[in-house]
Amino acid sequence: MFHPANFFDVAGIDVGRPLGDFATVWEILGSLPELVDTLLGSQRIIKGSVARTAVVDDGPVYIAENATIEPGVYVKGPAYIGPGVTIRHGAYVREACVFLDGSLLGHASEAKNALFLPGAKAPHFAYVGDSILGRRVNLGAGTKLSNLPIVGGRQPDGRRRSILIPAGGKQVDTGLSKLGAVLGDDVEVGCNAVLNPGVVVGPRSLIYPNATLRKGLYSAATLFKLRQTIDIDERK
Repeated sequence: MFHPANFFDVAGIDVGRPLGDFATVWEILGSLPELVDTLLGSQRIIKGSVARTAVVDDGPVYIAENATIEPGVYVKGPAYIGPGVTIRHGAYVREACVFLDGSLLGHASEAKNALFLPGAKAPHFAYVGDSILGRRVNLGAGTKLSNLPIVGGRQPDGRRRSILIPAGGKQVDTGLSKLGAVLGDDVEVGCNAVLNPGVVVGPRSLIYPNATLRKGLYSAATLFKLRQTIDIDERK
């Protein structure tokens, strides 16, 4: 039900381990710090174009040939930034991010513990926390992939409770206290949409602007429409 192959074309995708080898999509997210370590080791390799006013921390970072880091970017890392990737002005790349071929993090956008598959784009004012964007996913301006429940609570030992995803008539325990969204290949999200922690959307789905999605598993090719009524009257 939650195997990566149900959401992505996994052929040829290796993030330190073939994507198809994972049992669930959230296992990928839970493993991202270790996967980035596998990809980078302790290396710091910068082959692409890094603007003079961009800041790349001293830790392990890989920036491939033909990758572009624009002015005002802050790469905290560790991070893997692959061929043809663009990180636009004012973006913030936090820990354990992997950007594969041709993906994009846009102006004033932030990514943390996130995997961008080839061609995935978060072009403007986005937050991508503990999330996976499938091939050719596009996030409209202002999209937020929230990763921490506001009322999640804590266990007796003080640890945050893990996120449960309703699916198949039961609650599936992800084992993760932080989990954003998993968006299958070719999902499109309209401007200012908010996806709550634990949203898992099948390929080729379309989410209308300003929509807010509750956690859960959503089938492929689903259309999420937000309808509202606007009264238009003469101003007195």
